[in-house]
Amino acid sequence: MTSAFRQLLRRPAASWTLKQNSRFFSESSSPYYGGHDFEKTYGYQSIRNSASFDSKAALVDMRSDTITMPTKEMRDAMANAVVGDDVYYEDPTVIQLERKAAEMFGMESSLFVPSGTMGNLIAVLIHCKSRGSEVIVGDKAHIFKYEQGGVAQFGGVHVKTIPNLPNGGFEIRDVIAATRSEDVHFPRTAALCLENTHNVCGGKVLSLSFIDQVTKAAKDNGIPAIHMDGARIFNAAVALKASASRLLRDIDSVSACLSKGLCAPVGSLVAGSDKFIYEARRLRKALGGGMRQVGHVAAAGLIAIESMVDRLELDHRRARRLAQAITDLECPFFTVDVDGVHSNIVMIDLPSPDRLTPLQFCQRLVSVTEAEKKACGGHSAYVRFLPFSDTVTRAVVNNNLSEEDIERVIAKLEFLSREIST
Repeated sequence: MTSAFRQLLRRPAASWTLKQNSRFFSESSSPYYGGHDFEKTYGYQSIRNSASFDSKAALVDMRSDTITMPTKEMRDAMANAVVGDDVYYEDPTVIQLERKAAEMFGMESSLFVPSGTMGNLIAVLIHCKSRGSEVIVGDKAHIFKYEQGGVAQFGGVHVKTIPNLPNGGFEIRDVIAATRSEDVHFPRTAALCLENTHNVCGGKVLSLSFIDQVTKAAKDNGIPAIHMDGARIFNAAVALKASASRLLRDIDSVSACLSKGLCAPVGSLVAGSDKFIYEARRLRKALGGGMRQVGHVAAAGLIAIESMVDRLELDHRRARRLAQAITDLECPFFTVDVDGVHSNIVMIDLPSPDRLTPLQFCQRLVSVTEAEKKACGGHSAYVRFLPFSDTVTRAVVNNNLSEEDIERVIAKLEFLSREIST
């Protein structure tokens, strides 16, 4: 093992600990997903301000597809958008976006909201309107893990978790078993939530057969509503070569993000029946999500759903290319399940965290050594992956990247595999 990695492994555990908002996070307990400690130490400004920063090396950011920049077409549309007061339902650009989205989803109506978290919250609160209602979600669902328990905070909704399978779905029998009987001791099951593609499970795509089976089982067992967290629903549709409306055929509501792979700067869409969206509009206002001349933002959303969906296939191809290249390295310290790469997310397993942790791996990726410059020639790069858990690092292909960027990442990982193995 080379000196670069030996220095990493010799670092005392305390060096990973820092004070953040009067709380202490250690390496084992830090919020890897968007963790402040990692960003403070290895963020973009930290790289640029480093004494050893090489301005000739590329910076390749693969932490997420949320870092995508709006396209020139989007910026032009935003600047020239015809707008009005959306709270009064007078913004023509927003109305156009909402109608177009409803058509694509096969729903009666849709609503523009500031974020996917708000979209999911609105949907669950509508479906679980009575106090004491319960929603069934996977134990790795974004709604459960990364939305601050908002459905309980703001709606008094009880969350019932069932185990997610590695493919992002769950056993049908678990859904049936989790459905409450009409017993005075129990909350009432009001909704089931799916997620497609599944974030924590590595961008896995729920199959059409699973969606059909689970929605039928849910309705046959008396679950009144089914919500889809479709933050990356268009990635799922592209992967399955199916329309979004087909994926949502038996779904009652959906929340879909515009600012991930579709590159809009902000915003999500919630869709459902006319009655659902009427209630959603009221809740959006109560939650502070009603905006005025928001057509300037919605204009980018229109470009996103009209022009950016088909190109997601390119992200998927590049993700598979990266995954296969990592597998071909046959490095025992970082590996990928190529068959598990369904969309634009690549989960890199670090099976020996006693030798190399995700944080150490990512720290090395955002540095460029002299030996690396010589070995990689003109392909040296500062690469940003996301430490996702104690044993997993995430890389997300997105529209900011070029083919050359992917090759730079592969060249760097090839060099690192030799460096760490010697």
